[in-house]
Amino acid sequence: MSGSRLLPIAGALLVATAALAAPASAQENETLTDKGKLEQTIRDYLLAHPEVIVEALEKYQAEQEKAAAEKQAQAIVERRDELTRAPDAPVLGNPDGNVTVVEFFDYRCPYCKTVAHTFIDLFEKDGNVRFVMKEFPILGEDSVFAAKAALAAHMQGKYREFHIALMDFKGKVTGADVRRLAADVGIDVARLEKDMQSPAIIDSINRNLSLGEAIGVRGTPAFVIGDQMIPGAISAEDMQKRIAAARNTQG
Repeated sequence: MSGSRLLPIAGALLVATAALAAPASAQENETLTDKGKLEQTIRDYLLAHPEVIVEALEKYQAEQEKAAAEKQAQAIVERRDELTRAPDAPVLGNPDGNVTVVEFFDYRCPYCKTVAHTFIDLFEKDGNVRFVMKEFPILGEDSVFAAKAALAAHMQGKYREFHIALMDFKGKVTGADVRRLAADVGIDVARLEKDMQSPAIIDSINRNLSLGEAIGVRGTPAFVIGDQMIPGAISAEDMQKRIAAARNTQG
């Protein structure tokens, strides 16, 4: 704002300050009385019609949610390559599929475990879905350990088997459980533990965490299809509908 535009505003503030300091005139007292009557009228109306307040709050909330969804969709578009084409991200299903589903998950998340097998089977049965796996360990050090181990298993070509073993495990997986499960699916555990310390694996997890924050992942599981974020453990039927909708959009 220029200095010439500030002068009238400053003058008005000075006048207002002086007016407040001066004794109230009869006209000012009348204005204050009218204001008080108006406020009382509004108060009485709202007390008699509280649904108006609820309606206003609901409208405000809807506007906020719409703005947040639009912001999230824009962030997804801007980070599309990181989401769907990161060279170090494991891919299940069909690597050349015509629909890409991205999942952010944690091996200690019970909701992730609930849907893991169902969706892997669904996508492989479909035959045309790229299922991009984003290790997103947010539930403690054991989660981080499991995520590192899974990416190290990927280096041995054993990601799918190990991922399923971790997801099928009942309870909150620990470091000892990770080592045992790795051995059970034929992984070289000594090499696994060495590879887990690789800067590339640590960097991959950190980038997933940063990416999830950027697009608004608030918990696990979280799926991304197209420009949409789908939070939570949705049903296989819902997932099929969303995949069909994504194919229709592309067509």
